[in-house]
Formats: sequence, structure tokens, C-alpha cells
Amino acid sequence: VTMELFNSALGKNITFFRPAYFIIGGFVGIPDIDYYFVFLCFIYILSFVGNTAVMTILFLDNRLRSPKYIAVFNLAFVDLLSSSALVPKVLDIFLFNHRYISYNDCLTFMFFCFTLISMQALNLVALSYDRLIAILYPLHYHVKVTHKRMLCLIAFFWLFAITSTLTAVGFLTRLSFCRSVVINSYFCDHGPMFRLACNDITPNVVIAGILPILILWFPLFFIVASYSSIGYALSKMSTVRERMKAFKTCTGHLSLVAIYFLPIVLVYAFGSKIHPNARIINLSLSTVIPPMLNPIIYVLQTQEIKESLKKLLKISEQSKIAMKT
Repeated sequence: VTMELFNSALGKNITFFRPAYFIIGGFVGIPDIDYYFVFLCFIYILSFVGNTAVMTILFLDNRLRSPKYIAVFNLAFVDLLSSSALVPKVLDIFLFNHRYISYNDCLTFMFFCFTLISMQALNLVALSYDRLIAILYPLHYHVKVTHKRMLCLIAFFWLFAITSTLTAVGFLTRLSFCRSVVINSYFCDHGPMFRLACNDITPNVVIAGILPILILWFPLFFIVASYSSIGYALSKMSTVRERMKAFKTCTGHLSLVAIYFLPIVLVYAFGSKIHPNARIINLSLSTVIPPMLNPIIYVLQTQEIKESLKKLLKISEQSKIAMKT
């Protein structure tokens, strides 16, 4: 059965054809599109600097060693990798017109992009779990959310994201591409790619249906359920001041959730009604904007990181003055 599943082309008298390359065919017919790619380059630079700065602050400041900041460090690390995996390659493809990408390189590109995009959503689950326990069980927080538990949770998410993406990519290798090799997206996208095949794509359709539920909708459901519980717990607090103080600890995370999930939800809701180019631009922005904004939001809305940044800048200024004297 497994062999029939992986080699369904053979049973239907179709010659198995694996192309030497694919052509990335997104952003066709958009005037002045080069300005958009320059904009992406600017976003990538901000993302790279911002996430590197957050990781540096968390690494240097011994006070920022709570389990929450393990998840924040991992989020910055994933954001840095995801933008680095996607944006430079997209700029190379479209800005420098290198639209041809070899078969193996395309699958590798897809693996890294989807693994890291998946980890962005799963990281938000880890941070949501941290806020849920901190507000619902404040007296037991340090028992329920330990360094070991947070590391185990993040390690499980990495394993799950890698395994899921490997499964999706692995099933693509059983497909025969005897019609077209033009992928109508801005990178080696899973859906547009498997729809080019001329043999049975049923397993790929099933995977394409299941993985978004596990990697996008289940995390979103957990986060919404968590904040419903948090909202109920806040309503039970005796004073408005206590409620605002507790809610303030959640605003940074809520901003990240909105920035990550809103564009994706809009594309899923209205994807069939909007122009393919508008859909591609929306999806490309939804993958590059969050890694740029996440470090800004965490620096501005997390008091401990703000204080740490001020302290590091003060030490840097003092060392410069000392060197001059």
C-alpha cells in the first residue's frame, strides 16, 4: 500500500518526470514592483538588527533568565532565521531575475520556510501558556512554568514543526511534473507546487488540509481560549488597577498574535475573491512584517527589556567616555 501511495504514477501508465528546475512565477504584471522589493530589503535589515539586538540583550543580562525569556529568545531566533531564509532568496529571484531554481534547492527552500513560519505560530503558543499560568495561578507560577518545562515545550514544537514539514516535502517527491514547472507564488510554495503534478495528488491534498489545522488554527484556538480564561480571571479581580497591571503584561503578546494571525486569516477568508498578485503580496508581507515588528513591540512593551536596554546603552556610553579620557 505504501509503495502504491508513493508511486501512484506507475499504476496509471504515466511516465514519472522529475524536472531539473522550477520557475518562480509570482508578481507578474505589477508596475514598479522593484520598489516593493527595495521595501522588503529595508524590512529585512530592520528585522535582522532588531532580533539580533533582542537576543543580545537577553544573552547579556542575567536578570532576564526566567522561562518566559527562553520563549522570547527563541521567538527572536526564529524570526531572524525565517526572514533570513526567505527575504534574501526572494530578492535574488525577483530583483535580479533568477527565477529558475533547481528541484532539490526548491524543496530545501520550502522546508526551511515552512518550518520557521510554523515555529513562529508555535512560539506564540508557548508565550500564551506562560501568560495563562502567570495570571490564573500566580502563586504556583514558578512551580508550573520552570526552565526545564519551557525548554521541553519549545523542543517539542521544533520537533513537531520539522517532522510536519518533512512529511509535506517528502510526499512531494512522489509527484510527476509533466505539465508545467511554473510555481505561481513568491517562493517554493507547497500548494501551488503540488497542483502542478499530473499524477495522484490526494495525499498532498490531505496533508495540505491537516497541517494548517495543526500549525495555524489549533495554536490560534489555544491562544483565544487562553485569553478568554485570562479575561475571566481579570474580571474577578477586585480593583481596576490590579486588572490593568495584569493585563499590561499581556499586551505585548496580544500585539504579536494580531500581527501574525490577522493577515493569514484574511487570506484564508477572502483568498478566492482577491487578485492572485494581491494574495501573494499579502502573504509575503505576513511572513516578513512580524519578524520586523516583534522585537520593537517587545522592547517598547516589556519593562524589563526596556530597563536592560537603557542599562546596556549607559554602560556603552560610559566605556566610550572612559576610552576618550
